[in-house]
Amino acid sequence: MANDYFRFRQFAVHQSLCAMKVGTDGTLLGCWAEGGRRVLDIGTGTGLIALMMAQRFPDAGVTGIDIDEGAVLQACQNVAESPFARRIRIERCDLTDEQGEYDCLVSNPPYFVDSLASPDARRTMARHADTLSYAALMSHGWRLLSDGGVLSVVIPFDCKARLETEASLAGFFKTRECAVKTTPAKSPRRYLLAFRKHSQKLERGELVIGSEAYVELTKEFYL
Repeated sequence: MANDYFRFRQFAVHQSLCAMKVGTDGTLLGCWAEGGRRVLDIGTGTGLIALMMAQRFPDAGVTGIDIDEGAVLQACQNVAESPFARRIRIERCDLTDEQGEYDCLVSNPPYFVDSLASPDARRTMARHADTLSYAALMSHGWRLLSDGGVLSVVIPFDCKARLETEASLAGFFKTRECAVKTTPAKSPRRYLLAFRKHSQKLERGELVIGSEAYVELTKEFYL
């Protein structure tokens, strides 16, 4: 995972300029999230999720935003070398400054809330929620999301309650939830969550890394 690049079936992701490398979390979100014609990837990093959404939804126009200069340069490179370059736009932009309306928001947000900051300032920016709080993600997500749109995230198990509280305060309803486990007997380590502006029946699921369901979900991307 720490190599200079990670090759998928239809594109490669270079990552030397990014603090956060390609990992299972982003890949799962890119495979699981619902799509739309106007997609916004919040905190795009290497551009992985933006590329995955473009592959999965051929009619979609995808925008990826990030505040880190290195990440934006890297994402631009990865997009330019992909088959989806004409449909993906990468911007150096803070979520608070983003304008427009999208019917699909995706984010693998910073997740360290109360832990010590890393000596690496860029890694701290990528991983710590003080650079993108859950409250900001949800309030601006509400502002940018169309009435029938969906906001999808991947989050560690111990951040789930905090993020769901902020989503509720912003007005969102949770409509999908997938617990991600490393083995069937262990507790979930990650959750894939989807939120909408209107209530509907909650869809719950479970996914075990390496299982047949996992292979089926990721088969269009992993070599």
